[in-house]
Amino acid sequence: MASLLLPCGTFFLVVFFFFFFLGKTGTVRILGQGGGAAAGGDGCKGLGDADHGGRGYVNYLRFFYCLCGGAPWLGYPLLGLWLLVLFFLLGTTAGDYFCPSLEELSSLLRLPPAVAGATLLALGNGAPDFFASVVSFAAGGRAADEVGLSSVLGGAFFVSTVVVGVISVAVGGGAVTVAVDRFCFLRDLCFLAAALCSLTAVLAIGRINLWGAIFFLSLYFVYVLAISTTACCRRSPLEGLSASLLAGEEEKEDLEGGAREEPKSPRRRGWWRSLLAAPLHLPRRLTIPVVSEERWSKPFAVASAALSPPFLAALWTPRSTELLLAGGLLGLILGGAAVATTERSLPPKGLLQLPWLAVGFLMSIVWAYLAAGELVALLVSLGRILGINPSVLGLTVLAWGNSLGDLTANVAMAVYGGAPGAQVAFSGCYAGPIFNTLVGLGISLLFSAWWSHPSSFPVPAENSSYQLLGFMAAGLLWAAVILTRREMKVDRVLGLGLLTIYCSFLSVRVSDSLGWL
Repeated sequence: MASLLLPCGTFFLVVFFFFFFLGKTGTVRILGQGGGAAAGGDGCKGLGDADHGGRGYVNYLRFFYCLCGGAPWLGYPLLGLWLLVLFFLLGTTAGDYFCPSLEELSSLLRLPPAVAGATLLALGNGAPDFFASVVSFAAGGRAADEVGLSSVLGGAFFVSTVVVGVISVAVGGGAVTVAVDRFCFLRDLCFLAAALCSLTAVLAIGRINLWGAIFFLSLYFVYVLAISTTACCRRSPLEGLSASLLAGEEEKEDLEGGAREEPKSPRRRGWWRSLLAAPLHLPRRLTIPVVSEERWSKPFAVASAALSPPFLAALWTPRSTELLLAGGLLGLILGGAAVATTERSLPPKGLLQLPWLAVGFLMSIVWAYLAAGELVALLVSLGRILGINPSVLGLTVLAWGNSLGDLTANVAMAVYGGAPGAQVAFSGCYAGPIFNTLVGLGISLLFSAWWSHPSSFPVPAENSSYQLLGFMAAGLLWAAVILTRREMKVDRVLGLGLLTIYCSFLSVRVSDSLGWL
C-alpha cells in the first residue's frame, strides 16, 4: 500500500507547487486585477484595515507583507509550515477527540447500527471537510464561500475517484477476487447523484432561500431512512467506524515497530517527538474531557472541567469582563465537582459518563472550528498573496489535506480487511461525500439562508464548479458501468479509469488557469 500512497502524495505535492510558482510569476488567472493583496505593489502600505483575509485570529496578509515584507523567502515557508500545523490540528482533533466522543455517545445511547454507521461513520471520516465548509460560509465574503464550496466538492470528487481508484488498484491486483454488494453500491451511488443534481440546480439558480436549504438538508435524512430500512451490508457499519478510525494508527504503529529494529534509540526519538507535539497536544488535552479507559487521567479530567468554561468565555465575541469572570467561576465549580465525583483509576460509567461525553463532544467541535477557521483564513490569504483564485486552493490543497486520512484509512481497511473490509471502505467512499455534500453544505446553506431571511442567499458559482460536477458525474457513471458489467468485482480497470478522470480534471483546471481554455 505504501508503494501506492507515495506516488499519490508526490503527485499532489508537484501539482501544489505548480500552482505555487505560477502564482508567484503572475501566470495564473486571478481574482480581479493586479496580483495579490497589495495590487498596486505597495506591499504593507497597500493594506487597509479591512484586509484580513478571513475571520481567523491571525492577520496573515499583514504578517506576510509587513513583518516579512523584506524577506518573502521567510514568509512563504513559515506560512507553508503553519498550513501543515493547521491540517495536523484539524485532523487529530477530529480523529483523537471528536470521533471517539461520537463512538462512545453512540454506544451509550444505543443507536441502531445502521443509523450509527450512516451518520457516525460519515461524520467521522468527513469531519474536517464538514467544519471547513461551515466555517467558510460563516466567515462571509465571496472568497470564503468559494473556499467552502470548492473544498466540499473537491473532497467528494477526490474520495469518489482517487480513493476508490487506489482501493481498486490495490485490491484488484490480489489473488483473491473482491466484490462489493450491488444493492448497497447502487443505493449510495444514486443518493450521491441526487445530491449532486440538487446542488447543480442550486448553482444554476444562483440563490437559495430558507425552505430550499431545509429541503436540501432533508435529503440526508431520507438517505439515513433508506439505510435503516434496507440494512444489507454484511458487516456492521459501526465496526467499520472503529476500523476506519484505527487503521491509520495501526499502520503508524507498524511503521514505528519496524523502525525500532534500527540501532537508533527509540526512547530518544520518542522524547523529541513528544516535545515537539506537546504545544499542539497539551492545550487540547487540558480543555477536552477524555473518558475512555485507555486514555483516562483524573488530573487532565479535572483540568478540562475547570478550564473549558473560561476558554469558551475567552473565545466568545464580543468579549466582556463579566463573561470572563462567570466562566472562571463556573470552571472552579465544575473543577471541584470533578475532584469529588471521579476516581483516579477509572472513568465515570453509565449515566455519569453522559455529561463528560457531551462536554468532550462540544469542546472537540470548538477546537475543530478554530482550526478550520484559521485554515480557511490562511487559504484565502494565500490566494491573495499568490494571486490564485481561493476556490482553486479549496478544491486542491484543502480537499487533499482533509481527504488524505480517508485515503490511508480506507485503503488499509480494503487491503487488510478482505471482502468485508472492502465493502465498508467502498461504502465509506460514497457515504462520506453524501454526508459532506448534503449535511456539510446543507447546514452551511441553512445558516446562511437563515441570516439572509426573508431574502435569498446568493450562492457563488463558477465555471470550475460546473466542471468539477461534470467530471464527478463521469466518475460515478464509470464506476456504475464497470462494476455492473463485471459482476461487482473490483479490479484495476475501474481504478485506473477513475484515476484518469481525476487527472483529466486537473489538466483542465491547469489549462484554464493558464488561459488556454
